[in-house]
Amino acid sequence: MVDLNEQQLEDIKEAFEVFSQTPDMEIGYDQVGGMFRSLNLNPTEEDVLKALGNPSKEDMGAKKLKYDEFLPVYSQLLKDYVEGTFDDMLEGLRVFDKEGNGTVMGAEIRHVLRTLGDKMDASEISGVMDGQEDMNGSIAIEVFCKYLIEGKKEEK
Repeated sequence: MVDLNEQQLEDIKEAFEVFSQTPDMEIGYDQVGGMFRSLNLNPTEEDVLKALGNPSKEDMGAKKLKYDEFLPVYSQLLKDYVEGTFDDMLEGLRVFDKEGNGTVMGAEIRHVLRTLGDKMDASEISGVMDGQEDMNGSIAIEVFCKYLIEGKKEEK
């Protein structure tokens, strides 16, 4: 288990109070991913399920966690969670660089964000993509990766 500092505990408690919809101060398993995201983490659904011990679909809809039960789940996610690095992003985007010139088509990246993995909605995609495409609709891969990394640092 990861030791949490006072600020993390305060942030978790505040988020927990917002997400809790019961007088017993508990959240549903199905709310845990949202809690993580509100705490500036961006785990996949697979990461969330793993942190919860891989519950069934029925458990996801029915089980609840109290604050004290959430802390070890959060700690487990922090322990296991690995954010993508600049090189990981660069390698992933190079797959779409068909001409080998360091650019990808913005439309293709938008399509991938909308349809694969943890799908993003139009407003999330706009938040990531706005201002990144040139007049031809191309994105410079290295510049885009730097933007993504720096944007994450600014959010924290």
